[in-house]
Amino acid sequence: MSSFNHTVIEEFRANAGQVGGPFEGSELILLTTTGARSGKPHTVPLGFAREDGDGELLVVGSAAGADRHPAWYHNLLARPLVEVETGTETYEAVAVPAQGARRDELFARIVRAEPGYGEYQARTRRVIPVIALQRTHEVPAQEGGIAGKLLDVHGWLRAQLALVRDLAREEPQGAGAASLGLQLRQHCLAFCHSLEFHHRSEDAGLFPYLEQQHPHMREFFRRIGAEHRIIARLQEELVRALDAPGAGFSERVDRMSRELEAHLDGEEAQLLPVLRALEA
Repeated sequence: MSSFNHTVIEEFRANAGQVGGPFEGSELILLTTTGARSGKPHTVPLGFAREDGDGELLVVGSAAGADRHPAWYHNLLARPLVEVETGTETYEAVAVPAQGARRDELFARIVRAEPGYGEYQARTRRVIPVIALQRTHEVPAQEGGIAGKLLDVHGWLRAQLALVRDLAREEPQGAGAASLGLQLRQHCLAFCHSLEFHHRSEDAGLFPYLEQQHPHMREFFRRIGAEHRIIARLQEELVRALDAPGAGFSERVDRMSRELEAHLDGEEAQLLPVLRALEA
């Protein structure tokens, strides 16, 4: 991170989103992506616009008109789940670049409000991307403690997969096809990466601990581990099918939905009483 960005970020966080210097009077957000190669969080301050005045936030990968996309843009293509700080709140979003006519429409609207972006586009042959930060659904906490956290994660996974399933069933037509395809890709990757992290955390941390406390559940954890491996293979197939037209993506999503729902239901039935007892 440049020392300039570091200073802006510190000032932003210390003053509820207000900064001085060249950004005085401007509205900024902090966008945290995950490094495509490093896997580490990467935070940048960015200006933003709103779709239709009060809709989702839009950011522009201008890089001041440089001939390469900014690093944070490459990060969000690889890892679409991002964190947004507005000064008053922090939330999770899926970053979805606009494409085709939709991108052109949004960029023209942004340039009318901030002509500097048009000057940046004039400096480079690359098409400067416009990215929508689509806030993820909020799953209301059903209860506290570890049991509540498990239910929250499962609820998020169920809702995100349902969104992917709905997008996969739509039939993109005409100018909107490219943007719909990229939206599907980004949400699918966000779901897959979150699912992978969740299962890895269970296998490496929660399950070994619980097995020590409850040796009689050893066979259950072996079975759940085998289910994790099956779901991981389905997840890999799903990601590969994203870039392979005609690979039966919708059918793969439907199978993932069936397998994951059965897995989550079975896991909750066995684990929730145990987790609740730990905190009783």
